[in-house]
Amino acid sequence: MGGTALKLARKGLSVLFVDLCDGEPARYAAAGERHRQARKAAEILGVARVTLPLRDRLISDTVESRLQVAYLLRVHRPRLVFTTSGSGVHPDHRAVTDIIVNGVFYARLPKWDEVQLGDHGSCIIDQLNDTEPLEIDRLFFGHCRMEPSWERFDFAVDVTEVYDRKLAALRVYESVFSGNQAALLDKYNAEDRYVGSLVGVQYAEAFRSRSPLLVNNPEVFLKARFG
Repeated sequence: MGGTALKLARKGLSVLFVDLCDGEPARYAAAGERHRQARKAAEILGVARVTLPLRDRLISDTVESRLQVAYLLRVHRPRLVFTTSGSGVHPDHRAVTDIIVNGVFYARLPKWDEVQLGDHGSCIIDQLNDTEPLEIDRLFFGHCRMEPSWERFDFAVDVTEVYDRKLAALRVYESVFSGNQAALLDKYNAEDRYVGSLVGVQYAEAFRSRSPLLVNNPEVFLKARFG
């Protein structure tokens, strides 16, 4: 969803990427390089970036991880939250989706001061108690290239005008797109072109919505091929 993030940032909206871990160890880079590449990619897209202290390959949907996400949501107070659909082969990816979905729910709940988590979770509870509950407007799921292809999606964002910039951000990740994984970049391009072809543009990014989409006026929808 790099193109979508870039378009939102160019509109003057505040966009924050949240990495639940630093992605280390990386397959094709020394320690610390993946993190530096992530920061560079964020600069190219014009977005901010933070990293939570979870551990790559060991991510799981725990109460503590949900609370960390809930705290970030309460601090930054976004209207929209994006994650992936969690159906890929990597167990971390499925766990991340669950953490975000449950963290969004935790962020809206009051009275955390009445919940006992033990010593390990008490500091996070204290932080939550210093923030106000948040109910976001929308939770969206983008498609990860490590997940099975989608038969249908709920909406797509035309990213044609910013696509070169999106690719520039992706190419920064030499720790990912190297060796026998270099061809993954071609898969990003192919999928975005395919989604674009379905909606009559050159490149588009597909999303699903947790809840049915609601508009005040159906005229907000752009023209699509075959209606």
